[in-house]
Amino acid sequence: MQIGVTLRNMGDQSTRAIMTTCARAAEAAGLESLWVVDHIAIPPDDAEGSNGRYLDPLACLAWLGGVTERIRLGVGVLILPYRPALPTAKQIATAQELSGERLLLGVGIGWMDPEFRALGVDRHVRGRLADATLAFIRDCFEHDEVTANGQTFLFRPRPACPPIYVGGSPPHALKRAARYGDGWLPMGMTPEKLPAARAEYAEHCGAIGRDVGEIVVMGGLPLGDVGAAAASLVALRDAGASRFVLAGRYADADEYRRKIDALTAAMARAA
Repeated sequence: MQIGVTLRNMGDQSTRAIMTTCARAAEAAGLESLWVVDHIAIPPDDAEGSNGRYLDPLACLAWLGGVTERIRLGVGVLILPYRPALPTAKQIATAQELSGERLLLGVGIGWMDPEFRALGVDRHVRGRLADATLAFIRDCFEHDEVTANGQTFLFRPRPACPPIYVGGSPPHALKRAARYGDGWLPMGMTPEKLPAARAEYAEHCGAIGRDVGEIVVMGGLPLGDVGAAAASLVALRDAGASRFVLAGRYADADEYRRKIDALTAAMARAA
């Protein structure tokens, strides 16, 4: 099981200095991946913890590719209905190219009504929009020539398509992951719930003749108890997770380093 960690691209911690220090600390610790999140228009009454400050995730991934060298760079998850398909595909391809093909692309359909209103997007068609964007992204990364709105164009650069992990809850997310993704990124998943959920996902994959993809679990760990944190990692691995991403808040770069130290200690115990 690969182990990654989130990087706050929101709130007071999303400064250039703090993000650079934290990203390089995660890479120096040998963690496999570094993940950011996606919000675009937080309403004033829902800004606790961020004060409404969010950096764009795709811009962050491109920038992180320049301040790190080896660690993989993920978004968990990019909300597809918020963005037009062609510019989104171009941004993904650009970040993938310039980072040395280190991207991990988590995608989702979104849930926050105020953001959909601010964007002028009908929330009720978000699933259909996400499916169309996923199909278009796949087309772009599979062909030099792509057609959109009746116009054929060259899609270049065309690096390897980053792994796509579809976020969300069953059943729709599982069907979408089986059809378009390389794996599933469930939210709030526990070791107890994962085997049954993975079996359901495998059924959807099998129904269309695809192999079971990866399962990426994002969540917390009891980092104050190394033994308990290690046991949680083992339980997730045994339940079928292929990647775990530690999420959580931190006040500054020093607290982030302490979290990474605790995480790597738990990883060593779980190995």
